[in-house]
Amino acid sequence: MWLGVDYYPEQWNINMLEEDLKNIKEMGSNVIRIGEFAWHLMEREEGKYDFSFFDYVIEKAREYDLKIIFGTPTATIPAWLIKKYPDMLLEYEPGRKISYGGRHTNCYNHPMFEKYANNITTKLVEHYKDEKNIIAWQMDNELGHEGSDLCYCDNCKKQFQNFLKKKYENIEELNIRYGTAFWSQTYNDFDEIPMPTKTIATHNPSLRMDWERFRSETIEKFLNSQIRIIREIIPDALILHDFAGGGMSKHVDYSKLAENLDIVAFNNYPVWGGQKDPIKPYEIAFALDYMRGLKRKNFWITEGIMGAQGHDITGYTPRPNQAKMWSYQGIARGAEALTYFRYRGGIKGAEQFCYGILDADNKKRRKYHEVKSFFSDIKKYKDILEEPLNSEIAIVHDFQSLASFRIQQQSLLLNCEEETKKYYKYFYDRNIYVDVIPSSLDLKKYKIIILPFLTVQDDEFRKKVESYVKEGGILILTYRTSVKDIDNNLVLNEFLPVGYNKMAGLYVEEIESLQDYDCLKLVGENEYNGVEGKGGIFREMLVCTTAKTLFKYSDKFYNEFSAVTKNKLEKGKVYYLGCGLEEKLIHVIFDDILEEVKIKSNLTIEGLEVIERGNDKKIRFYINHNDFPVTYQNLSLDPFECRIEEI
Repeated sequence: MWLGVDYYPEQWNINMLEEDLKNIKEMGSNVIRIGEFAWHLMEREEGKYDFSFFDYVIEKAREYDLKIIFGTPTATIPAWLIKKYPDMLLEYEPGRKISYGGRHTNCYNHPMFEKYANNITTKLVEHYKDEKNIIAWQMDNELGHEGSDLCYCDNCKKQFQNFLKKKYENIEELNIRYGTAFWSQTYNDFDEIPMPTKTIATHNPSLRMDWERFRSETIEKFLNSQIRIIREIIPDALILHDFAGGGMSKHVDYSKLAENLDIVAFNNYPVWGGQKDPIKPYEIAFALDYMRGLKRKNFWITEGIMGAQGHDITGYTPRPNQAKMWSYQGIARGAEALTYFRYRGGIKGAEQFCYGILDADNKKRRKYHEVKSFFSDIKKYKDILEEPLNSEIAIVHDFQSLASFRIQQQSLLLNCEEETKKYYKYFYDRNIYVDVIPSSLDLKKYKIIILPFLTVQDDEFRKKVESYVKEGGILILTYRTSVKDIDNNLVLNEFLPVGYNKMAGLYVEEIESLQDYDCLKLVGENEYNGVEGKGGIFREMLVCTTAKTLFKYSDKFYNEFSAVTKNKLEKGKVYYLGCGLEEKLIHVIFDDILEEVKIKSNLTIEGLEVIERGNDKKIRFYINHNDFPVTYQNLSLDPFECRIEEI
């Protein structure tokens, strides 16, 4: 189990190194993460490589028995490279370059960027190919974060057109699939095709979907080129990438980036600059489970926090033991390594208000001792915590479907990620693990699968889902399922949900986008006779063929239509949620589903997690997210306290 800190010795007087390493070791660390932003230090002038500084750091770390996670430095290009190639800067708007000075300021499609990035990575890895103290290589840093997944420069335009030329056999094929006869947008050649920058009204949805795919592929190609370099030089290297949060809203598919990595790593920030309060405990848990789900295996946390965070505006300061508690939560949900960002907060540069374990005064105080106690405690359970975490429930996300909603939101109130978290919260509140997985992974192991807002129809995936249900799985579909084809267009001569009609035992007669979360009155039928509730956001008027109605709409125009249904298909069942449901109704329906599949539930008070890890030998985490004491059975927990019990 790797436990340690993110350390940037190049930002400090080298005379501080020995004392810093001594303190880091005293804290209980066995690893430091270095190097990820030090390109200029390694290559001060073009082609003149010098790794002597890090040679010294690694040698000193060895003296303190501290291993190394080494980050390749391609996230921050040196000033001399921009001086030579000023057009390498990305453009948020065509013809308007951003300024050099932040990070990820480069265009990934600039022909010289890949050359220089590959050169520095090759030289770095060749230099350290025999260095046994390096236990893992981190590729770049937070790819796609802070808007770096978009660029509208001429290089991107040309490469986008090449992307389309490669994808479609000829321009006529693209015109047909896009439906460019609409608004006289028919193209005679691929070089006529624009990027989807600002226009009057809006661009073609198929064009915009291909743009999303292109943006993702751009970053995928860059990452994979870097991975190949390391694999060729150090075949058995352990390779990771540290993902930022918010993956479901990025213009890059995190699941594709994860495919060729050995380890998914996560930078876990429950609070950031300007936030009055941290995000909710279930939202933190969702992000952790999403990261674990990218490869459906344990992950690393490469940036845990101890202090307040922010660039220009600082945020909420974690209360005593609160950030320590978030560390326990991360480990409980599958993190088998954790390094804190950062050992000491910076006194210069853009992250001066990203507070570390030590502050600028360089004194060991509360935060230092909290980390020390956490490391000491969590090491006791190393063997159990390195075992796989198993779940019987999955929530499935799909990059193309999420992109489709970014392109055409359909309802002003529909935020797919936030609505998905409402379903997730039901299980979180009952202390049930959920795998949040990409649609590319296998489904067979789960008793329950939720497919929220899977709006883009893919035949291969549909066959996989149908097989899952027929073999006994329980599937929960939501409104706006299978509305679009793979080109992000509606489908002629087909009822919604396209391809899922027989599976769900229904079709959609009409639809309505709503302007409220709870404007619909729903009344129960069959086993829910006498139950009433509310819905909103969006609704589909469902007509049952073989499905059974569980709830109907209760208004004077649409009271003949179903709102929630259940259909039996061979050994399995399909539930369809035709509108956004209030929390009470989610509880009513999901309670019965849990009982049917005999998954144990443990509903605790809000803010208290009680979850178990381990197979033959088990431990139980008691995590109090509340700022007040709580009692669970005969156990009392102080504010933000966490305890681990062997069971």
